[in-house]
This record gives sequence, structure tokens and C-alpha cells, in this order.
Amino acid sequence: MLLDADGVLQDVPGGWYAAMEPYLGARSREFLHATWSDELPFLAGTGGDYLPFLADALAAYGVSAPADVVYGAVWLRIDVVAESVRLVEQLRSAGYGVHLGTNQERERGVHMRTTLGYDALFDVSCYSYDLGVAKPSTDFFVEAARRIGAEPSSILFVDDTARNVEAARVAGMPAVHWSVGRGHHELLAALAYHGVHVPPARGR
Repeated sequence: MLLDADGVLQDVPGGWYAAMEPYLGARSREFLHATWSDELPFLAGTGGDYLPFLADALAAYGVSAPADVVYGAVWLRIDVVAESVRLVEQLRSAGYGVHLGTNQERERGVHMRTTLGYDALFDVSCYSYDLGVAKPSTDFFVEAARRIGAEPSSILFVDDTARNVEAARVAGMPAVHWSVGRGHHELLAALAYHGVHVPPARGR
């Protein structure tokens, strides 16, 4: 299995827009969408350090707070979804290979790998900045499968973004469109449909 991070394994409490509101108020949505549209080189690992890019974007919107402060309060404001983590642990205990496939720039990715402990949680971690390509490019899934050491057709992908799910299917990878807000019961049903049966948690 290959799992996305944001929306599947983790969430930004209250959402990205709310996290940004202390700095930009009603312009939070506008700022974030403009920033996200320009960050592809950073997701693909070719843009260099993210903080100078963020500092320039904040300055263009008249934000005086330092970029590292905003970055910590918004980009690193991550809640790990305990039920998703338990699912990963149950699947690995049952003998399934469970891997992470996520779009991240380097700084946030390193935080996830180390501070959040994702490198220990997953068998193989596929971060876009490390792969050199970001979803929804089909090359992301081809390279992820190569690193996992399996054919794309044998890897079930889960993501909260429809275009990523479609790209995975084009690359030959079966995929499930799911997000945390839809409830883990729905994910378990989708996994069972694809022949992945989750054993009961230990002690239950």
C-alpha cells in the first residue's frame, strides 16, 4: 500500500486557511493558492530552500512576521491522525508493505520524517522532493514503485485528491479516493474491496 500524508495520515488543525488567518485575515485563501501554484519546483526538489521563497511571498502581501515564524505556525501545524497510524501498524503487523507517497518540499518533509517519526512508521517513504517529481505526474508513481521494488499494479494507493488518484490509475496503480473526514470505516471497506483485509488491533 502507498498512502498520501495530508488528508490521509495527517491534518492541519482547523485547515490551512484558518492557520493563515492571523497573518492575512480574509486574504488567507488568496495567498495560499497563489503560493501553492508557484511551489512546484520546491515540491520536486529543484527550487532550493523554501523559506526564502515564503519570505518573498509574505512580503508581497505586506506580512511583517518572519517567514520562519509563519512557517512554524502554519506549515508545521500538523496533527497526526491516530486512527490512520494504527491502521498502518495493523497492516504492517499483518505482513503488508505500507509506504508513504506525498508531495512535500524539503523542510516540511524532513520535519515529517524526523520529528513526526514517519521514517520508522513506513517501510519506504516516497517524498516528492526526494523523488524529483510531484503528483499528479504519473512519473511520481512509476518512481515510487521502483523504490518500493514492486510493480505498480501490485500497489494500492490512497489519496484525498481526485487528480492524484486518476494519475495513479493511469500509471497502472489501483487507487482509492479517500480523506479522513469521510471516516475510517469507509477506507476499511474500500481496502476490503481491493482484497486488503485489516486484522483486529492488538488487545481488542
